[in-house]
Amino acid sequence: MSGWQWVKVVGNFLNLSTVAGLFVGVLGRATFSRGPRGLFFANGYKLGFPVAGAFTIGNVILSKNPRAYFEDAALVRHEERHSWQYFCLIGLPMLPLYVVGVVISFLLTGDPASRNPFERLANLKEGGYVERPIQPIGKTVTQAFSVLRSRPKGP
Repeated sequence: MSGWQWVKVVGNFLNLSTVAGLFVGVLGRATFSRGPRGLFFANGYKLGFPVAGAFTIGNVILSKNPRAYFEDAALVRHEERHSWQYFCLIGLPMLPLYVVGVVISFLLTGDPASRNPFERLANLKEGGYVERPIQPIGKTVTQAFSVLRSRPKGP
């Protein structure tokens, strides 16, 4: 690891974001392993939220997928950029700010990632996202209601 990566590892531990990531991984009954550049992988995450192939809290990358999922170097680079975002935002304030980014992106494009500044700074393509164009808000609302209507109704 480089000197700056050590700074990020220590910083994200002290700002409690990595501690929170480890806690979420334990709650989700994930299996932990060491990753590159001070990252930890938490595979086999069993909780249904968030709905994502992988997500990062501090220096912990959580995924419902097996460890082989992280053989995709571009995905690991993308998630590592999120770990730097936790460092720069002094830890857990990243979470509500990320949610604001999701809402803004969804309102602008109908997609939670396309205009989310955190995903854009982490490289949309490396995260497996497709950039969607900005669209009228009426179209976004119509899309959201059609998705809600198409969901199966509960018992």
